[in-house]
Amino acid sequence: MSDQPTKLIEKSETVSMRQDLMVLTKVRLNVFVLITTLFGFLLASKSIAGGFSFGMLDYWKLFHTLLGTAASAFGAAAFNQLMEIEQDKQMGRTKNRPLPSERMSVTTAFIIGWVLSAFGVIHLGNTVNVESAYIAAATIAIYVFAYTPMKRQHSANTLVGAIPGATPPMIGWAAAGGTWYAWESWYLFAILFFWQLPHFVAINWFCREQYEDAGYKMWSNGDVSGKKTAKLALIYSFVLALLAPIACLPGVEMATWPWGIGGFLAGAYMCKLSVDFGRIGDRKSSRKLFFFTLLYLPLALTLLTLSWN
Repeated sequence: MSDQPTKLIEKSETVSMRQDLMVLTKVRLNVFVLITTLFGFLLASKSIAGGFSFGMLDYWKLFHTLLGTAASAFGAAAFNQLMEIEQDKQMGRTKNRPLPSERMSVTTAFIIGWVLSAFGVIHLGNTVNVESAYIAAATIAIYVFAYTPMKRQHSANTLVGAIPGATPPMIGWAAAGGTWYAWESWYLFAILFFWQLPHFVAINWFCREQYEDAGYKMWSNGDVSGKKTAKLALIYSFVLALLAPIACLPGVEMATWPWGIGGFLAGAYMCKLSVDFGRIGDRKSSRKLFFFTLLYLPLALTLLTLSWN
């Protein structure tokens, strides 16, 4: 009798386990974490060296920075899903995750989350520096112990959730040798913080029924017309637009005017999409805003890096 069916089953189970691990650790989402960590590292290296060349980078330190940050982010994602199993069961977009679908045990997920989180922080502390490890540890704590439970208690959870989403460039900045409390480090934090808010509210609005069914307290709950959500997106997009020229003002001069003008125009276009969403109030206009936020980040970070002093 051929053993081909058995091999196919084993291969299918291996693929399924790999996919479940990727979902548990939110690999796709955390790609953005690694990208922003990388840019924080590049900008700090450029500031310290007084210019940029690929030969000046400490690639070994960069590797350890990304490895430790990735492990920390993956572990935090696992803990987040451990705390939201019942809520994930209620949402169409999350009910097939490994924990609510019971393809993975709670014990297994806890071990994965604990090992990854601990490894990430310890690895940063031992191979990079303690400053980057402290920021990573604080990021995990805020994401798991503040943001995750707050989602079921108060709609301001989005503001709290934007904090751990904005710290990765600070990890990269500190890892490259910059001081975490420097104005430049907090400027990168601000860019990521205010970028996330229009991004999140756009997702929130076109998935609002699922969030409501799961018992989450979100800004877009009950906002059928989209006007409240669009107003919030406009406010945060406007602040994001203003941050670009601020970096180029005399006495600040963190970046040159290509970023000041380009970043402002990109933020202004996000404001326009927010206004369009508020005026039209349908899924198409909401998705346009959402997809532009995805495009904004790599474009803005690339322009900012090229213009950084």
